[in-house]
Amino acid sequence: MTSSLTHTDQAEPAEANAQPGPPEPPAASRSPIGGGWVSRLAELGRGIGWAVLGTAVVVLLWQLAASRSTDVPAPLDGARTLVDLLGDPFYDNGPNDKGVGLQLATSLQRVFTGFALAAVVGVLAGLLLGASRRAWLAFNPVVQVLRPVSPLAWFPIWLAVFKDASQASIFVIFITALWPTLINTAAGAAEIPHDHRNVARVFRFGRIAYLRHVLVPNALPSIITGLRLSMGIAWMVIVAVEMLSGNSGIGFFVWDSYNAGNLSSVVAAIVLIGLVGLILDAILVRLSRKVAIEEVKS
Repeated sequence: MTSSLTHTDQAEPAEANAQPGPPEPPAASRSPIGGGWVSRLAELGRGIGWAVLGTAVVVLLWQLAASRSTDVPAPLDGARTLVDLLGDPFYDNGPNDKGVGLQLATSLQRVFTGFALAAVVGVLAGLLLGASRRAWLAFNPVVQVLRPVSPLAWFPIWLAVFKDASQASIFVIFITALWPTLINTAAGAAEIPHDHRNVARVFRFGRIAYLRHVLVPNALPSIITGLRLSMGIAWMVIVAVEMLSGNSGIGFFVWDSYNAGNLSSVVAAIVLIGLVGLILDAILVRLSRKVAIEEVKS
């Protein structure tokens, strides 16, 4: 007891001698560079470091493969060819001699056209199948039969219909990009919480109001996921289809370079195809994150 009182007596003069002033700010806000910025920079640095490490491993394996085979171009050869291609990417010397930029633009135009058709049809059909049990039972077997069909198997059908390789390529993109959007949209529309449906019944929502305020908002994250998958498939398929059609586009550029024995151009085109695909996916990822944030806010 005595020791306790002695401790208290010793503590009181220290409090009495404390200097008056505003309370000390939290530790996170003392520095002009906030802890959030530091953590973000550290996370960014770690991401870049791991990306550089992964790229270095791939380049090393590539160099080892090139050293064992004279037919495989070395990474340095592919880099030089890529620089040459990007030096004048939009030249046009005729139908069979165009810059890689024009070839990419042609492929992107076909992909966006087929993807847009697939998005419209896939979202509308997916909402119908997800909202209606009868429609799901009627059309789900058809979807499951057509979904695994190879994209190249569709090309002769569309070519016979349109008599034009470019339009046939667009509809091959459409039919192969359709299924991810349709299936994901149907899954999102079928998983609407019962509370939301009950609220719609209580307030006697009409079809338009139910579609606008209940069905679409709840299915939107799944729709965005389906669109992301469809875009990835569309960008992969266009290369194979243009190899088969053989008239223009980045796929034609790859096949034409191979036939000319220029594997360095093939490697450079592969890098460009991957970078464009990365950009397209990043755009849809950003859109999906925004949709997720808006869903949380609502």
